[in-house]
Amino acid sequence: QVQIVESGGGLVQPGGSLRLSCVVSGVSVIEAMSWHRQAPGKERELVASITSTGATVNYADSVKGRFTISRDVTKNVMFLQMNSLKSEDTAVYYCKLRYYWGQGTQVTVSS
Repeated sequence: QVQIVESGGGLVQPGGSLRLSCVVSGVSVIEAMSWHRQAPGKERELVASITSTGATVNYADSVKGRFTISRDVTKNVMFLQMNSLKSEDTAVYYCKLRYYWGQGTQVTVSS
């Protein structure tokens, strides 16, 4: 049974940083993964994705240069380093593997 657990969210001031983690269990093959987010009243959107080896990454234009996606394939853990956070980054952040989703972690950027 696949389980996905995100952590690392919280309240941060504009310009601050957070590091999200996503731990995956119940899979025997390393696969591509992605981070998504959903703000109140908006549709869920792709933030960043990473291939199985971590060799290729992609970002939404809104986070390029500020967010960095990475993974530890030995532990099946994925990360999202978020710097220079803005109020518009406020959302619930989700980890996705195939069609499996985690429960999400809340990120709130506010002074």
